Amino acid sequence: MKTLSELIDDLPADLRGQALTHSSWTDDRAASYERLAFLGDSILGLSVAAEVFARFPDEDSGHLTKIHNQAVSGVSCAEVGRSLGVPEMLGESERGVDAGGIPAEVLLEGERPLPEVTEALIGACFLAFGFEATAAAVAEAFAPRVDLAAETRIDFKSALQELLARRGARVTYEIVGEAGPPHERTFEVAAMLKDEEVGRGSGRSKKAAEQIAAEQALEHLDD
Repeated sequence: MKTLSELIDDLPADLRGQALTHSSWTDDRAASYERLAFLGDSILGLSVAAEVFARFPDEDSGHLTKIHNQAVSGVSCAEVGRSLGVPEMLGESERGVDAGGIPAEVLLEGERPLPEVTEALIGACFLAFGFEATAAAVAEAFAPRVDLAAETRIDFKSALQELLARRGARVTYEIVGEAGPPHERTFEVAAMLKDEEVGRGSGRSKKAAEQIAAEQALEHLDD
């Protein structure tokens, strides 16, 4: 079985080039990585879902969903992308900056380009090598992320941030209350979507309270 890194190295030049082309670097938006990222997102999701289903035969669908969602999140995909050298690949493919194209370095400061390019490369691998080879390579590359998701609590703040980013919105957290002496302080935090409170949580630290507020917000927004 070839690794995902090996499959990417073996990609035909045209597919690899498209997977590493930002829309500002080409006059034809359909020739950028966006279409391949759309495809790769589905290939990634199915590949990891099959792996999670096989690895955790005693877990119910709710727990499987939580593991899967964290393992394929934008944060997770970015981490895998870094391990594959995607930032370096994107930098090497940079072009059109003098004509108004966004520099790769600037793109990589944003949250979405790195995971999207990683997904685009997965989509390109699917087109070049088929589902079986690509799925096996993806499952192997994301195995550490599955392990982490299974062992740790879901990062509700990241999950909420990614959900709202897809909707063009942004969450903020406001401390709405504090109680107790300094050594046993409890914080109450509200998750705000514009002027609407979408979740509230309390905890011994601001971060813990924010996590609970984000969890409530996700439940509220999924209703």
